[in-house]
Amino acid sequence: MIAPVVYDPFDYAMHDDPYPVYARLRAEAPVYRNERLGFWVLSRHADVKAAFHDAGLFSNRNGISLDPDAFGPDAEKSASFLAMDPPRHDRLRGLVSRGFTPRRVAELEGRIRAIAIEHLSACVGRAEWDVIEDFAGKLPMDVISELLGVPRDDRAELRRWADLVVHREPGVSGRPAAATAASRQLMGYFAAMIPARRARPGEDLTSALLVAEVDGERLTDAEIMGFLFLMVIAGSETTTKLIGNAMYWLWRNPSERARLRADAGLVPRWVEETLRYDNSTQAVGRVLTRDVELHGQRLRAGDWMVLLVGAANRDERVFPDPDRYDLLRDTTESLAFGYGTHFCLGASLARLEGRVALEEVWRRLPDYEIDPARTSRFHSVNVRGFAHLRVVH
Repeated sequence: MIAPVVYDPFDYAMHDDPYPVYARLRAEAPVYRNERLGFWVLSRHADVKAAFHDAGLFSNRNGISLDPDAFGPDAEKSASFLAMDPPRHDRLRGLVSRGFTPRRVAELEGRIRAIAIEHLSACVGRAEWDVIEDFAGKLPMDVISELLGVPRDDRAELRRWADLVVHREPGVSGRPAAATAASRQLMGYFAAMIPARRARPGEDLTSALLVAEVDGERLTDAEIMGFLFLMVIAGSETTTKLIGNAMYWLWRNPSERARLRADAGLVPRWVEETLRYDNSTQAVGRVLTRDVELHGQRLRAGDWMVLLVGAANRDERVFPDPDRYDLLRDTTESLAFGYGTHFCLGASLARLEGRVALEEVWRRLPDYEIDPARTSRFHSVNVRGFAHLRVVH
């Protein structure tokens, strides 16, 4: 007798391949209930996409974390507009989005490439180096720090705090003390940064937020701190994992590396297929605003929902042969950055950083090899990727 399917993000966060479990969820339990943690899961592409689209039913008001002690009415304090619904979400998001317009992002390419070359040049010629520590972890933090106006000397500490904020202990549900402490340290840093920037404004996003208005009112310091916190976490961790995941899966798939050798113009496809195949954001939380029936299950207003993006992006109904890593695949329907109202604000920046980073890796180190015995995965329930990924020559 086959045991019933069990999905627990705290158990599966560290698996090299959690996707067989995701496939069973799609097939056996399109609306799955985890009684121990108290949430429902949607795993089919059509259901996840519909939930992203229907922000009126699937609300963000409790945030998006899968941590029981971080999902609730106080989520807005650290998640900013990720823990808001329209219309307030739209007004606040509109202010920040001015720093992420396609034109503004495109203007960053030269600077992103210079940062990538700087960090990668320090790795070239070494017998071994760590993708995450030496390259992928530094590039996104430098980029978002420059956008926010964070001094260069402070960035390593901010990255350490950001890692701790999303780090979780294996086998333990809930936020560890180190993560709570790191959140406070980040907030304290921004609390000190705001008055300093108010006294001496610059051309950065922080200075712009200080004079921005919503419905004729300036943002409060607490609202600005929430934005800055979100930008540092979302703007660094997920892109770091994207770069590491891309290098890992290309190494694991020699046929796709051969395609890239034949056509270096496939680097953007390398980014997109990695986002579909093994996205750094595997799942996000929502809360139901009213009673609803889904696939024969009666769900109640206030129920905690998990949208399992990682499963949706492997749905065979949308992606033929979904467990094959294929740089030529049509990824148009990928939900890696969400969909609808809460589509990721930094999607274009993440794609640009990923493309530039991988172009420079491919230009300098097309024959890189990874030591599988010296890789380790990042302990988190929302973010999937590597803590260490060792390149050897």
